[in-house]
Amino acid sequence: MKPLAAAMGLLLAGCAGSGDPSSGNASGPTIVSLNPCTDAVLAEVAAPGQLLAISHYSKDPRASSMSESDAARFAATGGTVEEVIALEPDLVIASTFIAPATRNALEKLGFTVETFGAAATVDDSIAQVRRLAALAGREEAGAVLVGEIEQAIADLSADGNEIEAVLWQPGGIVPGEGALVSDLMRRTGFGSYSAKRGLAQADYLPLEQVVADPPDVLLVAGSEAGQDHPVLDTLPGLRRESFDTRLLYCGGPTIIEAAARLAEIRGSST
Repeated sequence: MKPLAAAMGLLLAGCAGSGDPSSGNASGPTIVSLNPCTDAVLAEVAAPGQLLAISHYSKDPRASSMSESDAARFAATGGTVEEVIALEPDLVIASTFIAPATRNALEKLGFTVETFGAAATVDDSIAQVRRLAALAGREEAGAVLVGEIEQAIADLSADGNEIEAVLWQPGGIVPGEGALVSDLMRRTGFGSYSAKRGLAQADYLPLEQVVADPPDVLLVAGSEAGQDHPVLDTLPGLRRESFDTRLLYCGGPTIIEAAARLAEIRGSST
């Protein structure tokens, strides 16, 4: 037990929910994940009882990349130093955007902190899965997940002409070409409507532009008023398809479901 962490742990043990009481002892280092994308990977590769808590984002359907049932298997924290101390993990996994003060405090208390950025491509995500699995001492489980991701990508095999599509995200914005979901769209045979019109990461796509210059396929992953406007029903040749917000931002197991959904949409467009 870390110095000071022991005393703080006794005082703060009630701050975070407990994990599955039937999970038994963890195999490998115990982990607290503060990053919703690493939450999803670790939920797949960690041994029972090893993942002590996930981030609070994974409990929020608007921000989670996990299903509600998967997220419910784990306790969650708000990412505070006090909550981490109470859980006494061997390893803290965080985003590269972790507050410097939080990271410094954790490291001064003796916790090991590893950070992960957003995966921009499928290859980036596979590398992150392998790194997370290695940190958890679960290389074999990581290899299984990597194999499933690679098989999902191999099954895409988008033949035929490129179909112009735009992904309309929450807030009416579009992803940049450096986003993981954009890599998946390219692999599925979709051409980027937004890139061809000079729209970059998080640029706003107004309804008026969609009406005046519609794509072949409009992937709607938001709930803005304009994204469900009746005028969209009047545009000849425009196909509208829903895209789950859970599939937008993270890699790992999310890639498998996102690739399948894009392939389904692509297949019905030919």
